[in-house]
Amino acid sequence: MERKIIHVDMDQFFAAVEQRDDPSLRGKPVAVGHDAERGVVSTASYEARKFGVHSAQSIQVAKRLCPQLIIVTPHFSKYKEVSRQIRSIFQDYTDLIEPLSLDEAFLDVTDNKKGITLAVDIAKEIKQRIKAQTELTASAGVSYCKFLAKIASDYRKPDGLCVIHPDKAKEFIDALDISRFWGIGHKTAEKMHRMGIFTGADLRCQSLQHLSEEFGKMGRVFYDFARGIDERPVISEWERKSCSCEQTYMADLHEPAQVTIELYHTVLKLIRRLEKSAFEGRTLTLKVKYADFQQITRSITVGRILRTKEDVLPLAKQLMREVSYSREHPIRLLGLGVSGHRDDLPEEHQRWIQLELEFQDWEDQ
Repeated sequence: MERKIIHVDMDQFFAAVEQRDDPSLRGKPVAVGHDAERGVVSTASYEARKFGVHSAQSIQVAKRLCPQLIIVTPHFSKYKEVSRQIRSIFQDYTDLIEPLSLDEAFLDVTDNKKGITLAVDIAKEIKQRIKAQTELTASAGVSYCKFLAKIASDYRKPDGLCVIHPDKAKEFIDALDISRFWGIGHKTAEKMHRMGIFTGADLRCQSLQHLSEEFGKMGRVFYDFARGIDERPVISEWERKSCSCEQTYMADLHEPAQVTIELYHTVLKLIRRLEKSAFEGRTLTLKVKYADFQQITRSITVGRILRTKEDVLPLAKQLMREVSYSREHPIRLLGLGVSGHRDDLPEEHQRWIQLELEFQDWEDQ
């Protein structure tokens, strides 16, 4: 049986909630984020996007692009409550729900609770109910796999509904701009452009060997996507893989005493999160972002569960000693994470295993 997958994505979610609850914001350029020197835009309203304001952008840059921009402090408890309302609507149709964030999710409605034949009819109902219950709009994409359903949900925003039928998939993918492929961010798109790849059709002409040589494991993913192949299931439950925290600083760090103090505070924050989530892991990873936005990670794996400050702090200091920084190359962000939830770790891992990896944002992973 051919799968029926829906991807539901709330339109400008955080900004829409703020505009809904404060009528004075409606029709105006709004950015949700902290109005600080190093604040970042979490969500921008469509009115703000016309000026080039977008998510993950510096608040200061956004204000230069749109001097009349209204900055609203996030209210995450409110967004979570709305997200729960939306999730309850999904559950009336299927239990196979895979949330990607507070404002988007995949639904597998192949065998849905209401026995509705067409997935597009389910998507229409869901959109109507979200509007009626929350006063917010959602966009939905419908197809036979997650890759195409997600692209479809972005295709006619806002308040859009797009269906990509299996018999139209090749034609759709061939014409698709490579930058719109899931998993292809700005850097990867630039690399593909240098390779002469601008559309899905161009990508489909590349051999698996060549893509694997250029993009590693993602080469196989890109090869399959270009052919409309995506066998990943909608996963309603999964095991947590990591627990982490990070902090961007108002002023760059370059003095060793500053770094030591901030590392200590980051360790304490991480320990609190480990306790709250009851997560267990044996690998500690340090993330460093410099003022020029270069990012690196350093990791250590040990033969015990990392639970306490006494477990984590010495390892964090060890990793930090492997990181170079200076007044000319200061640190903008520090992060720590624990991963590697494995009960079957072999005895030889009682010794430290140190990894040195260049870190890339996975817009490009």
